[in-house]
Parts: sequence; C-alpha cells; structure tokens
Amino acid sequence: MTPTPTNDPTLPHRQVDFETLTEGLDYAAQGQRGMNFYSMRGELETVLTYAELRDSAVSYANRLMTAGLSRGDRVALVADVSADFVVAFFACQYAGLIAVPLPIPISFGGREGYIRQLRQQLQSSGSTSMLMPEVVSDLSIEAGEGLGMSVVCSYADIQGLPKSNVELVPCGPDETSYLQYSSGSTRFPHGVTILQSAVMDNCQANAREGVNIHEGDRLMSWLPFYHDMGLVGGLLTMVMTQSSIDYLPTEYFARRPMLWLEIMSRNKSTISYAPGFGYELVYRRVNEEKIAELDLSNLRVAGLGAEMIRAPSMRKFAETFAPAGFRPEAFVPSYGLAECTLAVSFMPLDEGIMVDIVDEAALSAQNKAIPAAANTEKTREVVNCGVPLPQFEVEIRNEDDDLCADRDIGKIYVRGKAVMTGYHNDPETTRAVLDEDGWLDTGDMGYFLDGAIYIVGRAKDLIILNGQNLWPQDIEWTVEQIEGQRTDECVAVSVPGPGADEVAMLLIQTRTRDLEKREAFVRDVKDRVRKQLGVTINVALVAPRALPRTSSGKLSRAKAREAFLSRLMLPEEGSDPYTWDVTHPKSATGKH
Repeated sequence: MTPTPTNDPTLPHRQVDFETLTEGLDYAAQGQRGMNFYSMRGELETVLTYAELRDSAVSYANRLMTAGLSRGDRVALVADVSADFVVAFFACQYAGLIAVPLPIPISFGGREGYIRQLRQQLQSSGSTSMLMPEVVSDLSIEAGEGLGMSVVCSYADIQGLPKSNVELVPCGPDETSYLQYSSGSTRFPHGVTILQSAVMDNCQANAREGVNIHEGDRLMSWLPFYHDMGLVGGLLTMVMTQSSIDYLPTEYFARRPMLWLEIMSRNKSTISYAPGFGYELVYRRVNEEKIAELDLSNLRVAGLGAEMIRAPSMRKFAETFAPAGFRPEAFVPSYGLAECTLAVSFMPLDEGIMVDIVDEAALSAQNKAIPAAANTEKTREVVNCGVPLPQFEVEIRNEDDDLCADRDIGKIYVRGKAVMTGYHNDPETTRAVLDEDGWLDTGDMGYFLDGAIYIVGRAKDLIILNGQNLWPQDIEWTVEQIEGQRTDECVAVSVPGPGADEVAMLLIQTRTRDLEKREAFVRDVKDRVRKQLGVTINVALVAPRALPRTSSGKLSRAKAREAFLSRLMLPEEGSDPYTWDVTHPKSATGKH
C-alpha cells in the first residue's frame, strides 16, 4: 500500500472555484490524489482516493435515501478521524441531507458524561438518523434511545442497507450543508447553521488569501472532524483544492504526539494546522535522537489557531526543531470561530509570529494596549493574528457600540458571506449575537493595530476584581512558569466570594501527595501572581485529570467553574482555605 501522490500531472489544479462541495469532489475525483489514514504505529492503514470517495459517497447516499430519509433531514455523524466518516459526510452532500458532525468520547468524563452530551446534541439538532463508528455504537445507540430516529447504524453497516434507483439531488449553494457544534457546546448546545455558499466562500478564502494552496502542497492533520478547524481546514479546503492529505486519528496523536511530525517528515508535508497545545505537547515529548531523524524543511505553513497563542511556547517549539529544518517563519497565526465557518484572519505567509509587547497594567485598568517601555514592570506579549480576509468586514467596538481606535480594546464584530445564518432552532440566542444587518458579535475581545487583529481574550472569561480587568490566561501563564509545573493543567475563573463580590479562583491539577509540599506550592503560586499581576487569588488543588475539557481537548473554564461550584470537583487537602457564598457555606476541607 502506498499513499496517494502529492503531485498529479493528469489533473490541472483549481483553487476552490466551485459552487458546492459535491461539484468540487466531482472534479477532484478525476485525478489520482486523495486521503491516507495511519495507525498508532505510524503505518499506512487506509488509502482513499478522491475517485473512491466520490463513488462510495454516492453509494451511501443512495442507500440512505432508499432507507426512507428525505432531503433536508439532519443526520448525526459521530465523527472519528476515519475514511468512513468522510464518506458519510459527503454522502449527505450528494443526497441533500444535513450532516451533523458530533464528537467521539475522547475528552469527556466517562460513559455517562459522553452519553449525556451526545443526547443533548442529538435533541438540539433534531437529527432523524445517526451513523457512528462500530467502536462507540453501544454508547451512541443508548444516547439516541427514545428520540424516534429512522436509521441508526454503524458506518460499516451502511453497505448492508438496500439500494435502489432513487434520484439524488445534491445540496445547492443556498441550502444548509451541515450543523457545526462549537467545542464548548455542552449544557446548552448550539448548532451553527452553515450554508453551502458559506463553506465554499471560506474554503476559497483559506486556500487563496490564507495559505495560498497550490500544486505540490500536502496536508498532515490529527485534528478531529467534529471541530471547525479539523473539518473545514483539515478536510474540506483540501478536497476543494484536490490536495492529498495524511491523517492520524486524534486519540493516536494524544498517545504518541511525535507521530504527527514523523509522518509529516516521511511524506514531505507542506501544510499542517494545530492549536498551540499540540505544538507544546510535541516538544515536551521529544528527544535529540528523534529530532535527528526528522526533516521538517518542507513545512511552509505551521498553522496556529483555535485558542490563545502563547508566543514563548511557539519559540520553544521552533528552537527545539530547528535542527530538523523547521523554520520559525512557517508559523501562521490565525483567528476564527465556528460561527464564521472557520477563519476570519491569517498572518501573512513567511513572517512567523509577531508580537505586540504591551503594558499589562494598562491592558487591565484602561482597556488599552499601550506599548511597554524599558521601565514597564509588567508586560504581556499579544500575538498578531493577521489582517482580516477580504471576504469579511471586521469592526472592534467599545461598550457604547462606537468603533475603537487602534490599541483600544473592544468586542470584535464580523460580517460576511461565511458568517452563519444562525443557531439551529434557537432564534433567541441567534438574535443575541447576530443583528438584522448581519453583524456577528463574536464575544472575543481584541484590538486593531495597523489593520491587524490582536486577540486578548473572551468577554465571558474576563475576571473583574475591584474594578480591575484580569484575563484568566495571564494568571494561568504566570503559574505555568513555576519550575516543574506542566502547561495546560490550571484554569482561572471568577466565583462568588464571601460577600456580594466575585473573587478569582485558580484551579490547579496536582500529582503531589505530600501535604507540606502542597501548602508550599499554594503559597508560591499566590506570591507569584501577586508580584506579577498585583492581585490576590484563591487557589484550589484538584486531582489529576479533574479539570473538564471541551470536545476539542481544550480546558474549559466554564465547565470547571460549574463543576467547582456544584461540588462535582472538590478541592483536595492542602488547598488555600476558601469561604464560599451562602449557597456553599463550607469548603471541601471543612473550614468556614
């Protein structure tokens, strides 16, 4: 078995000049390229050419419609990184069905937690059928019990469904292609409605203005297909540009992150995307012997997105893999969100990471990004996320809804063809974020500087103490600089204090059992935060893996706050004593 080729002289390259996903796949199917799926041992397991993908998708579509589905029905697809999911997704496009990619149980709190979330999303989406990998069929079927679905089966069993001469009418440009659930959709799921025209517009922007995909490009990805970056950036944009893709299932990357770079090196990949924690995980696991075996010199786009970008961590990655030919200029920071299909802005190619070093005190107290001076005590590096794509209008507004000047921090608003039409079956929430003129309130806070967007945080995550604005990532970053403290193991949230005011609570996972070491660690954390940020915080140590994550693997501040206040996640002994509000009069350690 050999992977599909990077270059294909038999088919002229087209850069997303199609009206629909099926039109784009029909063209790609005339060539030799396609997708390649790898095992946890790094061995090529499945090769799916675009011709095979098209034929299988049409066959699946025929069988689904023969089974009684109707155009416009919503079909839940439990989305592992597999050829089966890709075939099922495109089958929906050929049949005029609405695909609903949903997560597999990687980042959830056990069986019951996964079943509960999946059921909520099935109900929210109004899915009439569900397809899933065989390995999670029992969980998926249990989640869908009593919801009146017409077809519930594994991907493997679709081939066993009867087939007839039913006419297929693919999704048109003005019809809904799929519902995208954001990574934080848990208690109140919101499915983002994405039209064919929206996904094609964003795929074109990604391919042309974003990373300039051309003949000879090849993608390597481990991103989940139920996440917008994995689906649009890691799948649809590449199919629409007839590019070959190499995939490593997300759970395999989590267990053996170096496989990402090893396969990239082997196949001379030119493009890859990941959130910052992916790059951090790799450089923490590598050794000099492995680096010597890698060749990353072909990588021209190391995309960054999906979370706040930490410049020091990316510099560490670049430094670690420089001997393997990695160029720091390959980093391409970006900004986007599911409500805009995927990307809103890209950093220009070959410029790498650029930062604006600002006065932290002014950032918090004045909502201004004032450049740091030589004598500035507290500074913060804010990463340049690039100039908005020409397909979008972007405004940054203050609390009075007035436009912000450069370096004034406000809320980011976006308008364009790729912006969602709304949240599925949720007009109230839609009206709260999308006005009659098409402007989307992203909920993100940032500022403009020379036309580029700089993101400082989420409005809902902002912690306000005594009139001072605190960004939780600043508190978390301060803690992660303590020697021996791992990244991605703490979250800062605002919780009710003893009186009417909110207080800052830092929840930190720890493996240390020794009580004296715990107490010393808490004192060190509080002292560092006080010196660096000038505020006093409360600290609660929790067990390893106690902090909840989103479906994309990121730590969730909202879930952590809810779990802490509902006592689903209890502080361990050795935490800072904390007095809860009247609804929680006693701390988990028994101290008032």
